[in-house]
Amino acid sequence: MIRFRRWIRWLWEQEGSHGQRARGLAAGVFCGCYPFFGLQTLLGVALASLVRGNHLLAAAGTWISNPLTYVPLYWFNYQLGCWLLGPGHGWPSMAVLKQQGIWELGWSFSSRLLLGSTIVGALSSSLLGVLYWRWLKLQSLPG
Repeated sequence: MIRFRRWIRWLWEQEGSHGQRARGLAAGVFCGCYPFFGLQTLLGVALASLVRGNHLLAAAGTWISNPLTYVPLYWFNYQLGCWLLGPGHGWPSMAVLKQQGIWELGWSFSSRLLLGSTIVGALSSSLLGVLYWRWLKLQSLPG
């Protein structure tokens, strides 16, 4: 609980306007919804630069995907892609993922995962960015 409070305080004390901070967090969350392991933070910071957002919050936003959330997040993204594009070959087993990796499963799998990731990323980053911006505004009101 102490770590969580420190993390919240760290988020609260970031530099920049409320808009810059919210855009940075949103950029990181958007990039964190993609299965580009090892590149999410770089992509989040790059996107934050494009939208003039806070770079540290962008890096923190990519933590939406972590070892505890990888499988549920990417499974959901894939299922959403299947719902929009039609059924694919199915979600691979852990043995197949360990042996082949995500990107070696072909375009049928990758296209569904990327489409789902784009939609989930756009919706989650928009929602979290707006909520964070509103929270910052409310906290800065006098009294």
